[in-house]
Amino acid sequence: MGARERMLGRLRAAAPSATEDVAALDGRIAAHHARPPLDGAAMLDAFEAALRSSRAEVWRADADAWPALLAEKLAEHGVKRLLLDVGGEEGAALAGALPINIEALPFQRPLEDWKTELFDTVDAGFTVARSGIAATGTLVLAPDAGTPRTVSLVPPLHVALVHADTLHATLYDAARAEHWRDGMPANLVLVSGPSKTSDIQQTLAFGAHGPRWLWVVIVTDRRQP
Repeated sequence: MGARERMLGRLRAAAPSATEDVAALDGRIAAHHARPPLDGAAMLDAFEAALRSSRAEVWRADADAWPALLAEKLAEHGVKRLLLDVGGEEGAALAGALPINIEALPFQRPLEDWKTELFDTVDAGFTVARSGIAATGTLVLAPDAGTPRTVSLVPPLHVALVHADTLHATLYDAARAEHWRDGMPANLVLVSGPSKTSDIQQTLAFGAHGPRWLWVVIVTDRRQP
């Protein structure tokens, strides 16, 4: 038996039986992750602290104030072209608050048709997170046609909006609360800080494989209908 067969044999032996009760397995995992629950304020503080420890810029704002706050920060940063979904509620709100010298640019063409323009001239991409994970300061993004993965991966500045009432304590809690096992999207993008690497001479560098900067705006309430 070769090394490959031995490794696969060990993996098969360690895998749960196909007949193992799912509820029992969930119970074992839940017990492993058991901890005192965090209230909303504590979870928000933990989420922000984890983001800042990963070199992200973080602001808190209410539902009425965040578009103007973010528009001001983008102008100060020198952003000229911002990639965002103007068809979404949050994207439309931000587009309406931008000064005239910042172009709101929707993702409406196949990537192959404007790859050079996208990589060379777009300064920032705006996404709305599906949720957040407090323990690691992680944004959970569910890309779609209006906001594909490119928006959070290509521009040098990634700006994300997350609603405080979507935060979960851990990845396990997010998967359970959002019922990931009942139907996953084509992909989920988990973002924990700006792109970074230390592959070259073990020197930490930002922006080598993605955005150099990550900004996160936490919306602390929901706009009333």
